[in-house]
Amino acid sequence: MKLSDFDFDLPERLIALRPARPRTAARLLVAGRDTIRDLHVRDLPGLLGPGDRLVLNDTKVIPARLSGLRHRSGEAGETAARIEVTLLAPRPGGLWSALVKPLKKLRDGEVIAFSDGFAATLVAREEGQAVLRFNLAGDDFDAALAQAGAMPLPPYIAALRAPDEADKTDYQTLWAARPGAVAAPTASLHFDAGLMAALLARGVQVTHVTLHVGAGTFLPVKVDDIASHRMHAEWGEVTPQAAAEINATRAAGGRVIPVGTTALRLIESAATDSGVQPWQGPTDIFITPGFRFRVADGLMTNFHLPKSTLMMLVSALMGVDRVRGVYAHAIAQDYRFFSYGDASLLLPDN
Repeated sequence: MKLSDFDFDLPERLIALRPARPRTAARLLVAGRDTIRDLHVRDLPGLLGPGDRLVLNDTKVIPARLSGLRHRSGEAGETAARIEVTLLAPRPGGLWSALVKPLKKLRDGEVIAFSDGFAATLVAREEGQAVLRFNLAGDDFDAALAQAGAMPLPPYIAALRAPDEADKTDYQTLWAARPGAVAAPTASLHFDAGLMAALLARGVQVTHVTLHVGAGTFLPVKVDDIASHRMHAEWGEVTPQAAAEINATRAAGGRVIPVGTTALRLIESAATDSGVQPWQGPTDIFITPGFRFRVADGLMTNFHLPKSTLMMLVSALMGVDRVRGVYAHAIAQDYRFFSYGDASLLLPDN
């Protein structure tokens, strides 16, 4: 298939810059094979029932955006350059992969100072990325990063406004537990404690998995033939308990509905013909039309960017023409798009 098959025109006014308040006030487009209903996230307990299982990604977003200064002495005296850093992933030996702008203003071995007592040294360059060694580790690193860092808002939001203190709460899920993501599993941002209590009272079951969302989730697809696209890898884990819970739901005839494309990609990575297996490691699964889903019976997800791999994923689940119709309805009804936007519940068998 061609990249143009997943394109659509989106008015900029529909890009959400802030989440709905309260979280459950976000709108929810419920799409079956032939039906569309316009509801709200707070209506979710009425759409699910005993025996259904939500699969939730418990990754925790780190405040991965840092701004610092590189100091240098030379013939012109003392000079400083502003350096912007986005952490991508930890590496062995206390190192981090990072995007550094402008990387050309930094020499190997030079130090970027982010705050008093918190700094990083450039130790290597790899394919346009930097490898940094920080002067702190463990809890000291976490505390310094929390103080100096900002949440890594998606580029389509960051281009329209700067991150602020509200994002440290808004861009984190209710059940965030395992630090490591540089982007939020945004469908999960719609849940609060009251909604979770209502779902549990309804008999809906919950399983937690982990996929640390990387900055590659925002990378554009640059090839016209989507079969040539290379997915970024992200680290994930499906514990033996999580696998057993999902398999038990399927055996009992309940529906397995991941909340977010990250949870869906992970459980499908761990799926076999005999069920979900425990999984730990990187996955670069690329889900496009024609993919055979082994686990997911539906998907709760936000509205995605044109020409993105996530548009390809939802098209694989619902069908290309069906997704075109769903998105045309969402635009016509002024649904809010992308990370802080509204949600959809996609149920291909309903």
